[in-house]
Amino acid sequence: MKLALRDTDGNDAMLKKLLSRLPFSRKLPQNLEYETARAALEKNHLAQRTELAGRADSPPEMLYYLAGDESPKVRRKVAINPRTPIHADELLTGDRDDEVRCELARKIARLIPGLPDDAQVKLRERMETILEKLAADHLPRVRQIVAEEIRHSDNVPKRIALRLAKDLEAVVRAPILEYSPLLSDDDLLQIIASGIVDGATAPIARRREVSEPVSDAIVATLDVSAVAALLANRNAQIREETLDTIIEQAEDIHQWHRPIVMRPELPLRAVRRVAGFVASSLLTILLERKDIDLDAETSDMLRKAIRERINVEDSFGQPDELALGLNARQAHEQGQLNDASISAAATAHRSDYVIEGLGLRAGIPERIVRRIIDARSGKAITALV
Repeated sequence: MKLALRDTDGNDAMLKKLLSRLPFSRKLPQNLEYETARAALEKNHLAQRTELAGRADSPPEMLYYLAGDESPKVRRKVAINPRTPIHADELLTGDRDDEVRCELARKIARLIPGLPDDAQVKLRERMETILEKLAADHLPRVRQIVAEEIRHSDNVPKRIALRLAKDLEAVVRAPILEYSPLLSDDDLLQIIASGIVDGATAPIARRREVSEPVSDAIVATLDVSAVAALLANRNAQIREETLDTIIEQAEDIHQWHRPIVMRPELPLRAVRRVAGFVASSLLTILLERKDIDLDAETSDMLRKAIRERINVEDSFGQPDELALGLNARQAHEQGQLNDASISAAATAHRSDYVIEGLGLRAGIPERIVRRIIDARSGKAITALV
């Protein structure tokens, strides 16, 4: 009969004495034998416990034992290990170390979509329960990892995708709202209409396919960034009446000018209307577009508007707001990302432009800028600026 790793009374002195007589070295052999692995555990050497926790040939019962190890480093290795038994993964969902849960979330979210169709029903259910618990973790980073890993998958429970899509943290909900194939038009319309979270419409507007009803709902929110993303999305279906509604409000919203001008199959009526307020550079783009069948009257109108607009721009200078027709990275590449354009973006409530722009100007990752802004710390924001 095999000895247990730990007896029921907690008295394992005899076990340790027996194991101490086994051949043992600090570096574990390539071909791991069971008794050698047991000896490594009982010698309580951190490097060897860590190695055991990460090895694919470690016995399942030892991985379960190491899931309760005192060292977070060991438990992280167990969380990463795809050979870790399901009951050990269940134990780690409540681990006190954030990185352990992050690693577990990454592993489980990757494993579930790849489970074969003939996988045991009970195993799938237990793994889905683990994923659901991680999707509800108190740490946004854990939830974010789950969302990013399953965003393209249609082989995870829809309830988990919906939960993440309604998360209060933008970094969690955005990947699901923008990419998840599990969300139907009805789901998207309900999320937009509910107003559960601010900023949910922009990622929806960037989806690979956006139907006319969803486009109508996005425009109805009057979310400047979301409408700009919708206009820039060549696959978004926008009714002509809805486009008219956008143009009616677009004159003072420079963020919409370029994406309107670049819309595919732009109607002549829309061309004539935007010619009254967009910059000369955008009018030139309209005039040179080959996919718009401009009649002679409209072409003449555009040429006249270009001449008039150039005269105005030469007299008063190019408005800083024109940079808002681009995203922050495009403005940066064209030398238009400066204090004025970022200030104008803040005035226009373009948080995406401000965050990305500050990151580019400061030379730090966008996610760090977003974390600073979300923290609402005056000192941190001042230091960033």
